[in-house]
Amino acid sequence: MVKIAPSILSADFARFGEEIRAIDEAGCDYVHVDVMDGHFVPNMTFGAPIIEKLRPHTKKPFDVHLMIDPAQPYLEEYAKAGADIITVHAEADKHLDRSLQVIRSLGKKAGVSLNPATPESVLEYVMDKVDLILVMSVNPGFGGQSFIPSALDKIKRIRKMIGDRPIELEVDGGVNVDTIADVVAAGADVVVAGSAVFKGDDYAKTISDLRAAVKS
Repeated sequence: MVKIAPSILSADFARFGEEIRAIDEAGCDYVHVDVMDGHFVPNMTFGAPIIEKLRPHTKKPFDVHLMIDPAQPYLEEYAKAGADIITVHAEADKHLDRSLQVIRSLGKKAGVSLNPATPESVLEYVMDKVDLILVMSVNPGFGGQSFIPSALDKIKRIRKMIGDRPIELEVDGGVNVDTIADVVAAGADVVVAGSAVFKGDDYAKTISDLRAAVKS
């Protein structure tokens, strides 16, 4: 079954703890945490101290997506703050292999994210050090964008690259009840849903609707 990872970028920041508990109770699988630096992407969010404060509100895995450049100097900080999965961008890391080794040495799962225009070939020499691959189906920096259809072919190609390796394939950007079925059919097993989840009041129903859209 596909895993649902609501992005708290779309949550009510004034009620952060309550929002985390709400998506936990609604049946999410991961809590997706978008960290932006205003440099690698044109937006700023929050850092490790906020993640540390949010950690006690749920036991669900924190799927921390670092949209920062550089990321390597801060990996230990995010690991200590409570991240379970730490994903770095291939475009922002000059020493991707080393970063993935560091993340795993900290006892965390290591992820690599690719922007829409980045070819999947950058993954070729690090597949043995990756636990998760995150395909961006929008240009990172803001929530609420529309899904880029060309991402589907990339998802399919990466699924073939993964083969029988124990690597999760995650997709982030414009995933909702209208797009999730195609995304999962292409090969994704984790989907990030931000505004699709948080735009309504009944998070449990929204997550259930997303799962139902896949089955239908």
